[in-house]
Amino acid sequence: MPPEARRAAVVGKPVAHSLSPVLHGAAYEALGLSWTYTRLEASESELPALVAGLDESWVGLSVTMPGKRAALELATSATPRARAVGAANTLVRGPDGWAADCTDVDGVTGALRAAGWSPGPTALVLGAGGTARAALAGLAELGVSSATVVVRDVARAAEAVACGTAVGLAVELCPWSSADFEALASSASVLVNTTPADAGSAVVPDLAAVPCVLDVIYHPWPTPLATAVTARGGVLATGLDMLLHQAFGQVAQFTGENPPREAMRNALRAATGEVLPLPL
Repeated sequence: MPPEARRAAVVGKPVAHSLSPVLHGAAYEALGLSWTYTRLEASESELPALVAGLDESWVGLSVTMPGKRAALELATSATPRARAVGAANTLVRGPDGWAADCTDVDGVTGALRAAGWSPGPTALVLGAGGTARAALAGLAELGVSSATVVVRDVARAAEAVACGTAVGLAVELCPWSSADFEALASSASVLVNTTPADAGSAVVPDLAAVPCVLDVIYHPWPTPLATAVTARGGVLATGLDMLLHQAFGQVAQFTGENPPREAMRNALRAATGEVLPLPL
């Protein structure tokens, strides 16, 4: 990587709340790079034009909602996991265009490993959107062989099933209205909740019985589910852990250097009031 200053950014709409500048700024400082990392606001439809207008000083983009599908579509190449998930949160400039990846998968695997989860064969996933698909890909990477995906509308979950198939994971869909949450929780080794904090409030006692829970919601914190898991003494990973661990891969791809994990973790903890330990 040339020593001169380069630029990167997080792109989304809205994007003012993003903590990615905290993570990347800390990484570049620790690596001794005089790079800038900013926020760029663009919708899904605006993203292709924005990317096309970036000059050669731009090395990478962190893509947040709602542009992850568009990022995958505009890329010249993409990793198998990004294609399986159907979304890209990472664009890296290469000699032939932009390469797409989904380090959200690293966010899932890193968060669960750091929390101390002992992998088992079955998983329970609430929701079937982009985060749930990244979770399915991550769970497959960790050795999970089957997952039950509980959704409000089974007809809208075809992409989750396709993602599971692509990564070698058997996915069974279950309508929320008829789900036996106590039975599902008793057979799962891990739960990944991608639904709003209040969506499963009525079944929190059942869900909290799963040995390990990854609750992707981190604001406001704690969620009712996180509170119940902590009270039971269960293993808990959070969306903030996911955010940290997905950023490691982005920094590595943007800079070609090993990410300074402790510096990034410490910066994120400071920026969020040190409410969570963020294990590495």
